[in-house]
Amino acid sequence: MQTRPPEPSSFPYSLCLNLLKDLETLVEVVAQHLYGDDNKWNFIAVTEATKVLARLAFLRNSGYKMLLHGGETLNDGKYPNDANQQQTRRHLSRQGRNGNFTPEGRALSAMSRFGENARILSDPTWFRRAEHHQRAIMELPETSVKKPTLSSFLSEKGVHGVLLLMGEVMFIARPLVYVLLIRKYGFRSWLPWFASLTVDLIGMTSSTTLLLGDKDRHHRLSNPEKDELRRRKLLLALYLMRDPCFSRYTRQKLESTEKLLEHVPIVGFLTAKLIELLVGAQTRYTYMSGS
Repeated sequence: MQTRPPEPSSFPYSLCLNLLKDLETLVEVVAQHLYGDDNKWNFIAVTEATKVLARLAFLRNSGYKMLLHGGETLNDGKYPNDANQQQTRRHLSRQGRNGNFTPEGRALSAMSRFGENARILSDPTWFRRAEHHQRAIMELPETSVKKPTLSSFLSEKGVHGVLLLMGEVMFIARPLVYVLLIRKYGFRSWLPWFASLTVDLIGMTSSTTLLLGDKDRHHRLSNPEKDELRRRKLLLALYLMRDPCFSRYTRQKLESTEKLLEHVPIVGFLTAKLIELLVGAQTRYTYMSGS
C-alpha cells in the first residue's frame, strides 16, 4: 500500500469562528452587566474585529472561495453535477452497442451493489469516520498545491473574481462597520442602520451578479454557494428587527397584530408569546446581528 507523506494541517478557522459565535453573546451580556449599555459596544467591536480578521484569513487560505455560513462551514468547491456526469459516463461505458449491459458490465455492477450494501450494513460508525478522515488527508496535498494567490486568482477569474471578492469583503466587513458606527452615533441613530444596509446591498449585488455567468463552466457556482446567496438575502429581513426601525415601525405593527388576535383562542396566546420572544431577542445585538 502506497501512502503519501502527511502534510501539516492548516489553522482550524471554522472551529475558531464557531467558538467566537458561541462566545459573542456571553461577551455582550457580561460587558453590559459590568460596564453598561454604552460601553458594551467596545467589547462587541473587538469581537467583530476578531471575526473579520479570522474570516479574511480563512478567505485567503481557502483560495478565495465563497464563505459558507460566515466561514463556519467548509467550502470544498465540488460540483455534484460533475460527479453525477462522471458516474453516468462510467455507467454508459459498461453498456453494449444495443443499449444492454455486457456480461462484464453486469458482473461489475452486481459486485459494486453487493459491496456497497454490505459496507453500509456492516461498517461501524467509527470506521466510516476514520475512512473519511483518511480520504481528507490523502486529498490535502492536491488541494494545497492548487491554492491560488490573489494575483493569480484575479488574473484567472477576471471580472468574476473581482465581483466575488467584493461581495465577500462587504459581507465580512459589514458587521464591524455597523458596530463602530453604533459606538460613535448610538443605536438610536439612523446612520448606522442605513450604512449597514448600503454595504449589504452592494455586497449582495456583487454576489448576485455571479449567477449571470453561472452557465459558463469556469464561472458557475456550486449548489452550496447558491444556497449561501439565498441565506444572505433572507438575512436582510433582520433590518426590520434592528433599531431604530424596530422601535418606530416594526414594534407598532407587532403590537397591533397582538391586539387584533388576542381574543382568538390559542392563536392569540401563541401570537402574544411569539411577539414577546421577538421583543426580548431584539434587545441583544448578537441575536439580530446576522454575522
